[in-house]
Amino acid sequence: MANVETALKEILATIDGAIGAALVDYGSGMALGTIGGGKDLDLTVAAAGNTDVVRAKVRTMEMLGLKDEIEDILITLGTQYHLIRLMKSRDSKGFFLYLALDRGRANLAMARHQLMKIEAELEI
Repeated sequence: MANVETALKEILATIDGAIGAALVDYGSGMALGTIGGGKDLDLTVAAAGNTDVVRAKVRTMEMLGLKDEIEDILITLGTQYHLIRLMKSRDSKGFFLYLALDRGRANLAMARHQLMKIEAELEI
């Protein structure tokens, strides 16, 4: 099992095109940990903003009566992919992993696969 810091380092080291990543509590909108980012990507702002995206999607599913779980949410920009992966284990409900990718360097399918693997090993 990996802790938050180790998991975030693994995301940046093993996922091609990774720009930055965060583990976020979507109850509060606070990032429990961040890595990468920079002047063009403030991960604290991204964590709070993407919390609103997750909350809106969860509410919409409830209003529609959908009895399913969100795996991930993809936001496609001109030069980036933003991937939000809701965590599923009993101890990690209410958290999501956020990953920003350089669209020109990333393989989206491989990034999703790797993020799922890292999530399974993450202990909060």
